[in-house]
Amino acid sequence: MEIISESLLQTKRIGRMLAKEALKTKNKGALIFGLKGDLGSGKTAFAQGFAQGLKIREKILSPTFIIFKVFEIKKNKNFKRFYHFDCYRIENPKEILTLGFEEIISNPQNIIVIEWADRIKKLLPPNSLIIDFKFVDERTRKIIFPLFHL
Repeated sequence: MEIISESLLQTKRIGRMLAKEALKTKNKGALIFGLKGDLGSGKTAFAQGFAQGLKIREKILSPTFIIFKVFEIKKNKNFKRFYHFDCYRIENPKEILTLGFEEIISNPQNIIVIEWADRIKKLLPPNSLIIDFKFVDERTRKIIFPLFHL
């Protein structure tokens, strides 16, 4: 499925809507959304909207230098934490294992959004949802979702 976003606000809105649906699911492991695409293709805007959909009030910036940030998800029976990863600076996928990544992705109370997920794709569980972002022009982005069921 492809969605055309014609603005930053629309990309955030798409992330917000997906997060609201994600909160309704129950998972055996963490719920993982991998974002891939070039610089400026909308990954961070999507992650910001996603966090808003989880009712997270803190400002969401890409954790490029610290690799990930964790936020509390309040008032939800299925999920307790939102992890926002940015793997742009990861050169070897095994680097992320030293941060407790295996434990984070196995905890069913976690929702995880990973920018630059293609850099660690070998470590992602098969049930991860990979979303592809394409830069079309200055305002337009194409967001490609695989067929899936939440």
